[in-house]
Amino acid sequence: MSENDKMLSVMRLLQFTDSTFPVGTFSFSNGLETASFENIVTDAPTLEAFVRSQARQAAFSDGVVAIHVHRAFLKGDYDRVAELDRYLLMFKMNAEARLMISRMGKKLAELAVKLFDTPMIARWLKDIKGGIVPGTYPVAQGLTFAAAGVGERELFCSHQYGIVNMVLSAALRCVKVSHYDTQLILEKLADEVSALYEEASQMMPEDMNAFYPELDILASLHEKGNMRMFMN
Repeated sequence: MSENDKMLSVMRLLQFTDSTFPVGTFSFSNGLETASFENIVTDAPTLEAFVRSQARQAAFSDGVVAIHVHRAFLKGDYDRVAELDRYLLMFKMNAEARLMISRMGKKLAELAVKLFDTPMIARWLKDIKGGIVPGTYPVAQGLTFAAAGVGERELFCSHQYGIVNMVLSAALRCVKVSHYDTQLILEKLADEVSALYEEASQMMPEDMNAFYPELDILASLHEKGNMRMFMN
């Protein structure tokens, strides 16, 4: 890879990971809103524990799928992409998670077809609109990063950053923490990403696991809860 290609890859990585990238991440709190309302997450230490759980759950589910979709794109295997898309949606236990990854996935697909002239992404978006595939966000990330020439390790970093930053940004609106607190948490969790990638990259989709029942319970409470700052 030339120096110019390396710089372009970095620029695309920054673009797709930016919190202002228009896919709707700001609309969701990943259960934090309810955790705050129920006094489960009340300060920086409890927030750190909550975000770490979210990051690990995502790494060994969404992250695994994103990696395998990235590999499937490079092999030109659309059937595998569609299979992984359906499989991931069935893996999600709560309606809020299914809504989040489907809505964000379609938005990213719509952006990706304008950014890259790739028949596979165009076909995937057509199948989303036709109800053939659900159009989940991790699948969209895998396809988009592969089309952009960004590697799977960088894809995984972006995926993890997106999950962590989504929750930390929400925390500034509903938990008594400061920007200093959230940045310190981000720094701590960034140091754990490499180990998560090494494990997730060796997993098959059938090995996915996300046993954090408290997170799914919080999400189910949010669907019928009284506190409303984020989408459900």
